[in-house]
Amino acid sequence: MSTIVPFQALRPDPQFASQVASKPYDVLNSHEAREEAADNPYSFLHITKSEIDLPLNIDTHSQEVYDKAKENLQSFIEKGILIEENTACYYIYRLVMNGRSQTGLVCGSSIDDYEKDIIKKHELTRPDKEADRIHHMQTIRAQTGNVFLAYNSDGVIDDIIEAWKHEHPPIYDFVADDGISHTVWVVDDKGTIESITALFAREIPFTYIADGHHRAASAAKVRKALGPAASAASGYFLTTLFPSDQLQIMDYNRLVHDLNGRSVEELIDLLQKEFFVGKVEKAFQPQQLHEFGLYVDGGWYKLVAKEGTFSQELLFKGLVFHHKDPIGILDVTILQKNILDKLLSIKDPRTDKRIDFVGGIRGLQELERRVDSGEMKAAFSLYPVSIQQLFDIADSGQVMPPKSTWFEPKLRDGLLTHLI
Repeated sequence: MSTIVPFQALRPDPQFASQVASKPYDVLNSHEAREEAADNPYSFLHITKSEIDLPLNIDTHSQEVYDKAKENLQSFIEKGILIEENTACYYIYRLVMNGRSQTGLVCGSSIDDYEKDIIKKHELTRPDKEADRIHHMQTIRAQTGNVFLAYNSDGVIDDIIEAWKHEHPPIYDFVADDGISHTVWVVDDKGTIESITALFAREIPFTYIADGHHRAASAAKVRKALGPAASAASGYFLTTLFPSDQLQIMDYNRLVHDLNGRSVEELIDLLQKEFFVGKVEKAFQPQQLHEFGLYVDGGWYKLVAKEGTFSQELLFKGLVFHHKDPIGILDVTILQKNILDKLLSIKDPRTDKRIDFVGGIRGLQELERRVDSGEMKAAFSLYPVSIQQLFDIADSGQVMPPKSTWFEPKLRDGLLTHLI
């Protein structure tokens, strides 16, 4: 069962909250971070992307960068921009984007649970990305990046969280420059905290990493590296837990640099062996599983995978049918196996420079723009992975193909930091 704990967050003085809150460190490169924080001395990017306060040619993974982050964090504390909570609390974090809201519980999740696979994973991690966060955490002695966890919805937990939101004013409530609303409540009542802790321990057997595999892996390795010096707080990592029925996974689309020496006509002809192919008049957004869009030479095509070209075998388990091969049924797998690999010779999308990925938040127009500019030759639009598919794959112990899920809206860095 799931072990979670309240914690004493380091968080902004409410008057600075909207200025401190920054986009996650891993969605901005150094140049974008410099621009974003240029006129904002309160931006948390000065801590998560501290190279912005150093010369342009700095190695972003040098110790100098991590030392600057530590210096900037200490400065924020000394100036009263960030304050530490007096007692251990839970926090409720609501995001609203385009009229749709989702509410999560911010807490410390157990690294022991992570290592025992009670917190389930669905992606592989890269050592270089882990190393960056490990050095950052070890140097500043804090976890600044929130790990986004999902769990099977529970009505009693929902009721407690909704009641607290209704009965208490938030500490932060603002709309960011991208139009997304961020609202945070402090749960500081001992009885409520104990009830939430007990409910997760009793009713939630597993949680699932939706976004933040590198942050979670890094937190576990930092605890190990600290050894005898590890504090009790380092046995937990910063997470926000969302009920599955509130989550939306967006499409994660693909672009390719070339057609592997084939003409468009040859590609279309080959595709018809395993797909029904039809020309369409406008940008095609797949509406169901096993539909794909193809944009090439200024035109869109609708592709539908033919029966027998992908895994469909079912198993009956726990009164529910599950796919025997939860990876094989994924549209990203069908695209990779039957088009990218077989026809375009893109064998490993993690390392092949001929492929790129675009999150669905950018829309199909971004695919058209990059193809029309000549930068890329063709684009493929996909139907989003479902949260149940993510759970099935994590439960099976398998990992998804790279760049399978894109979650929106994203949590802001800086509103709640976990000191270790």
